[in-house]
Amino acid sequence: MKKCDAETTVGEMKEAVLAFAKARDWEKYHRPKHLAMSIAIEAAEIMEHFQWLSEAQADEAMQRDEVKAEVAEELADVLMYCMELANVAGIDLAEAYFAKLAKNEKRFPADEDWKAKWER
Repeated sequence: MKKCDAETTVGEMKEAVLAFAKARDWEKYHRPKHLAMSIAIEAAEIMEHFQWLSEAQADEAMQRDEVKAEVAEELADVLMYCMELANVAGIDLAEAYFAKLAKNEKRFPADEDWKAKWER
């Protein structure tokens, strides 16, 4: 069954990756160090798609179905490892996400002139 963001919870995704690992008896290998390394490795695979491209070329590449599908697959790998690390570490991702977003809202106020800072 095809799933989409609007119909899937973070909890469902965490449960799915946990069930996947359990079905293969991989829990013993899914330690924080290895999962963190895997997140970085998969993130690097996303970067490979854009490594030697200009901003415009990267934007253009993401308009191609093949590139978008490959990036989506690598992004899914990153997300799965993040979900599994949260499982192993006992982290509530929604709680952590919204706490960090609130922290960033204070750090980067919306009424600040960010455009002027970026264009220096």
